[in-house]
Formats: sequence, structure tokens, C-alpha cells
Amino acid sequence: MSSSHGRLDMCENAASSDNLPKLKSENIGDIHLTYLDYETQGPPLVFLHATGFLPWLWHPVARRLTAAFHSIAPYFCDHRDSNPRTGAMHWSTLAEDLKSLCDRLRIENGFFVGHSMGATVLTIAAASYGLKPKAMILIEPIYLPGDFYTRSITVEEHILASKALRRRNDWSDDDEARQYLESRDLFKNWDGEALDLYIRHGLTERGNGRLQLVCSPQREASLFMGGVHEDPWPLLPRVQCPVLVIEGETSDNKKFIDLKKASSLFPKGSYKLVESVGHLIPMENPQAVIRIIDDFFK
Repeated sequence: MSSSHGRLDMCENAASSDNLPKLKSENIGDIHLTYLDYETQGPPLVFLHATGFLPWLWHPVARRLTAAFHSIAPYFCDHRDSNPRTGAMHWSTLAEDLKSLCDRLRIENGFFVGHSMGATVLTIAAASYGLKPKAMILIEPIYLPGDFYTRSITVEEHILASKALRRRNDWSDDDEARQYLESRDLFKNWDGEALDLYIRHGLTERGNGRLQLVCSPQREASLFMGGVHEDPWPLLPRVQCPVLVIEGETSDNKKFIDLKKASSLFPKGSYKLVESVGHLIPMENPQAVIRIIDDFFK
């Protein structure tokens, strides 16, 4: 099994009162895909994470919904080989893998929540791979301007992929990692529990006892590069379930992604702005996400 669970094994016999998930792995045909499973009663609710992050960041949301949903959260980073320069991880491949996982777990007519890359993967799966959500919430989906998908781009030319390759990937211990992360703009507005979960499960030990990222800079860059191969805009009118598109008030993506337009292209689409948060809404304000899920899926 991959190191996608970080340094703390999932509590296989965790008390249900803790609302802790189990780490599971499912053979979806040619590979195994790991996921968190909350193993509770209720309709299925599938969470998809953003590029370079991990399913544990959904825990502050999922653990509060165990009375209403049976939540699972797959991990999309290292389950397939990829290289940012020679073979990026196409988001259409992730969409197909999502559909295969749902087929294996017999998830039909379930609820889905995707963030950033996860929201776009969910869109592709619902439009092109036969996934049939009962309803879905797309948080800051990556729908770039259409001409972005028509030109060839290198890793060095891709702003986010090139930045990922330069990401720091070595710390002596948790304290050093925390001090570094709290100094970065990306993490400065995170909820405390979300940051704790990222440090615990997003970092893993090297052979020398130092810490490195579970999703390596190379893997993250491959995921970013994989997002340029499928133009999602023509797919939006093909998604037939109710869709709620969520945007952060201070998100930098507002400069080049028109999510109000995107919501209008879904046959049953709607739009909601979340105030005082940026692109990383689930990490910055998980309570708002809980309320949105509760309201929309009811």
C-alpha cells in the first residue's frame, strides 16, 4: 500500500464516537485505489480533494456528517505512474478511475462534493464516463479559459506545475514543518484542525527520519499538467443532476475563471459565493462547507 495515509495508520478499530474513518484499498481493474471510509449508515457521499492535497482534509467536514451520510474520500496522487514532462496524470483518467471505484463499491445515485481538481474530475466523470450523481457540489472547480486547452504547454510554462516542482520537500520534524507552513500565504488562513491533519497525514518520514511530502512535487506537477488535456466547458450542459457551484470571495481564480457563467451552463446549476475565504474553502472554513452540504443535499 502506498504512503498516502501519512505517518498515522488509520485506526482500524477506532471507536465510532470518534467518527474516524478506516483506510481501505480497492482493486479497480488494473490498479488499487486507496480511500477513507466512514462506514456509517445513510446515502453515499463521495469527497474529491484538490491537486496535491489529500482526503484527510475532508475529515473536519465528513466527521460531522456521519449521522446523515456514508462518506468516502479517495486519494488521487500516486496510484498511477506519471511524469510531469513525459506523461502527465490526465484528469480524464482520474474521472474514469472514480467511476470504476464507484462501480466496485456499488455507489449509485450518490451525492458528490469536489474541490478544485476534484470538482473538475467529478464534472468529467458525470459528463463523459457514466457517473450519475443524485446531486453534486463543485467548490472552486478549475474551468480555465477555453483557449488554454488548445495550445501545447511545458511544465516551465505552467505557472502552478512549475511552482509545484520548486516546492520545499524536507523538514526535520513537525514543528519545523508547521513553522514553515504557517509562514506561507497558501496556509495562513487555514482552520487549525485542517492544518494539523495536513501535517500529520500530508507528510511522511524519509529513511533518515526527516519529513517529506506524501504527494511529491513531481506528482503534484503531473496532476497540474494533467488538467490541460480536457476542456470542461463543452461538458457542462451534459451534466443532468442538480449542481451547486461554490466560489470563494477572495479567490485568486476569480481573475481568470468565470464560475457564475459555469453555473449557468449546467441545466440544473446554481451558484453561491462564500464570503471571506479564498480558493481553499474546505480548509479555511469547514463549517461553511458543512452548512452548504446540509442545505443543498436536503
